[in-house]
Amino acid sequence: MTQSNSPNHTAALKPLFTPFQLGDLTIPNRIVMAPMTRGFSPDGVPGQNVADYYRRRAEGGVGLIITEGTLINHPAASSSPNYPSFFGEAALQGWAQVVKAVHEARGLIFPQLWHQGTVRQIGNLPNVNALPVGPSGLTAEGVKVNEPLTQAEITEIVQAFAQGAADAKRLGFDGIEIHGAHGYLIDQFFWDKTNQRTDQYGGGLVERTRFAAEIIAACRLAVGPEFPICLRISQWKVTDYNYKLAVNPDELARFLAPLVEAGVDMFHCSTRRFWEPEFEGSELNFAGWVKKLTGKPTITVGSIGLDGEFLGSFAGKSSGTESIDKLLVRLGHEEFDLVAVGRAILVDPEWPRKIREGKKDELLPFTSSALSTLS
Repeated sequence: MTQSNSPNHTAALKPLFTPFQLGDLTIPNRIVMAPMTRGFSPDGVPGQNVADYYRRRAEGGVGLIITEGTLINHPAASSSPNYPSFFGEAALQGWAQVVKAVHEARGLIFPQLWHQGTVRQIGNLPNVNALPVGPSGLTAEGVKVNEPLTQAEITEIVQAFAQGAADAKRLGFDGIEIHGAHGYLIDQFFWDKTNQRTDQYGGGLVERTRFAAEIIAACRLAVGPEFPICLRISQWKVTDYNYKLAVNPDELARFLAPLVEAGVDMFHCSTRRFWEPEFEGSELNFAGWVKKLTGKPTITVGSIGLDGEFLGSFAGKSSGTESIDKLLVRLGHEEFDLVAVGRAILVDPEWPRKIREGKKDELLPFTSSALSTLS
């Protein structure tokens, strides 16, 4: 075992363990537990095992927890009866116990509000008769599975997100994250391949932000001006890892402006490898560009603390631990504000504490078996 509490070690880690102020919310350090779908909530209800799972991460020293995706109150939001709901008395009571557990461990927690859109397949549980829905009823592969959402249906979904936001505040959560990334419903409106509408929700890149902007504005109305709203966005899609919604900074600026105006406090900028530059001619990553263009705080994410990247873990490959020196330099230069750690914290709840105490030799390597447990 190696342990280092030397002045050099402490100084190097200072950017990661400096508190961050998000409005009225003080996040004690810059480490965020990334949202990771777990599927351990039978009938959509998180139990004591889920509360204990998140409590352990708070006890391990993470600054902010963002939960796995939680499904809004819409029949076609989910594709599994084991994904947690964020509606209904039983599920919300379960989440109240999660909040209680995390707060008792002096942690902070946001739920991630989620709708899968046409990623859900026909016949999926829990609602086998609910057809997948999307802006144009198209999957990422271009298969038509339903008619385009009507205005009334869009309004219903917007209000379901807003109700989720209101319930999050009522239950004592510290903020919310809206899942607008990875090719799920909100991102399907962003993407021209899945959004071929000719009304106010379709057209150019800016016009395709309208659905998300309406959700953000409705959530803001539901929670008031001080409750933090984070939006998770990505260029890449589950079916196209190289896709870019915005191919240059000017396009990205135009895309982000309506979302900021609608009320986003912070952007969670999903990439597969945080160290990769987003555009040619600059070393800034996705989170760096979003912060530069909006002035809003950003979270970076993408294989932090691991020597293997995102896709390998789902192909059964293991990932060892990796130095975070380059991350610390970029954080110290304020390229981004917070860093989301996924698989490293999934397998090792004590990751933040071990990093802080210089116990790198005690870090647990990630293996794909961690995906099938709730430890």
